[in-house]
Amino acid sequence: MSRIGRLPVAIPAGVTVKVSDNVVSVKGPLGENSVKYIDPITVTVEERNVYVRRPNDQKENRALHGLYRAMIANAVDGVQKLFTRGLIVHGVGYKMNKQGKKVVMNIGFSHPVEIFEPEGVTIDVISNGELLVKGIDKALVGQTAANIKAVKPVEPYHNYGIRYKDEKVIKKEGKTAGKK
Repeated sequence: MSRIGRLPVAIPAGVTVKVSDNVVSVKGPLGENSVKYIDPITVTVEERNVYVRRPNDQKENRALHGLYRAMIANAVDGVQKLFTRGLIVHGVGYKMNKQGKKVVMNIGFSHPVEIFEPEGVTIDVISNGELLVKGIDKALVGQTAANIKAVKPVEPYHNYGIRYKDEKVIKKEGKTAGKK
């Protein structure tokens, strides 16, 4: 049995979970989230716990079992507390500011880069070198942060670019001068 899939997802106070037509709907103090799942997997709510079960031990069913349990657990966590992902923008003369629902970044290109907030995610400019992406959907927060990071990947010689706050970037040594 899947080690992740066999664990029940506890439903905390203030959160309601409904299962209907292969969709798990979760409502909580911060909003509403939903997870769709496919047929061989069954989801039931029993005594303030959500159970994810599979019919047999086929490889695909085993994989889906743990996947859907993790997605449902993330949905339950997301309606209680926001998921966040920090980004650092490093470079000489790089500037950012928020204008309504978009962030305008001057990061070394000939034109400013505009990044729009998707529905359900907010992007905050904490300081001139830091961004904070937050929302109730863990996958959407992570994808939005990855899209921002892909605009200007970190170059290894000066470490200019956009990286995650907890990411370690190894700086390469430059070429040595002179011929041998």
